[in-house]
Amino acid sequence: MDISMQMIKDIPSVVKHHWKAGTINWPMSIYITLIHVIGLVGVTKVMQCKIETLMWAFVLWPISGFGITVGVHRLWSHRSYSASFPVRFLLMLCNSIANQGSIYHWARDHRVHHKYSETNADPHNAMRGFFFAHMGWLYVKKHPEVVRAGKELDYSDLHEDPVVMFQEKLDPWFALYMCFVFPAQIAVKYWGESFWPAFFVAGGLRYMAVLHFTWLVNSAAHLFGDHPYDVVSYPSENPYVSFFAVGEGWHNWHHKYPFDYAASEFGISSQFNPSKLVIDMFAAVGLVWGRKRGTAAWDMGRARRDRDREAGVPLPKPAPRPWEVNKQD
Repeated sequence: MDISMQMIKDIPSVVKHHWKAGTINWPMSIYITLIHVIGLVGVTKVMQCKIETLMWAFVLWPISGFGITVGVHRLWSHRSYSASFPVRFLLMLCNSIANQGSIYHWARDHRVHHKYSETNADPHNAMRGFFFAHMGWLYVKKHPEVVRAGKELDYSDLHEDPVVMFQEKLDPWFALYMCFVFPAQIAVKYWGESFWPAFFVAGGLRYMAVLHFTWLVNSAAHLFGDHPYDVVSYPSENPYVSFFAVGEGWHNWHHKYPFDYAASEFGISSQFNPSKLVIDMFAAVGLVWGRKRGTAAWDMGRARRDRDREAGVPLPKPAPRPWEVNKQD
């Protein structure tokens, strides 16, 4: 169901169900739980850190975020623009700091998500409720339909990219180092911070926060917000998610035009989208090219909608979600 007290109350029964069914993904469950323990330890270490370390942790939020948004999402998952080797290598490093799985596996799952959005073949199917879409999907084994769908798509472009394969060969050790140890080493070397406070705050606490910021795109941006571009699609325009996920909350547009490098109709002057700004900056110096946009397609779609409205044709409505059907009953 959607986010509610009932959702929280149902978590124990859901856990019991998956326990009996043998569908708990134990390695990932232990890992995600451990990450939250480390992150909470980081909360207790905040007051022990120098101001420089806190600023470093804050800066790592967009740096690691761009590794997801500019890198594995818009470049490698959707091929919405082309990038030179230096940019791809830099984005791979940022992506490793984010530590959300290798580029190859993240892009594979995301392509499946778009092709089969909100069906049993969607890895984080929002029709199963807020908690499942947010993080519950990581605690259980993949639905057989997800596994089947993942084998059907073409990933040859990822195999052909040496940057992607370099990271894949070093996974997960390189990402773990970049996520936890590298931030602490920078703090120790350049402003004399103690290693462990930096490890837990700039590493663990920042990592836990950015994970949840990314997960909000799968949960909140699929459940809450406006639907101006595709009225029968559940993904929505959510400015709050866009803030935390450095520009990825304009989700109704993105699911309508996934090939659009901006992942939004407008630029940063109208919609908070620093990820688009970063891509545009690289393009300005010739390091990025071939930026695709969905605005021409939307102009035609909007004109068609206007003609239908003038002719008295009502807008279609999305089918109710499972918990909405139960409320109607």
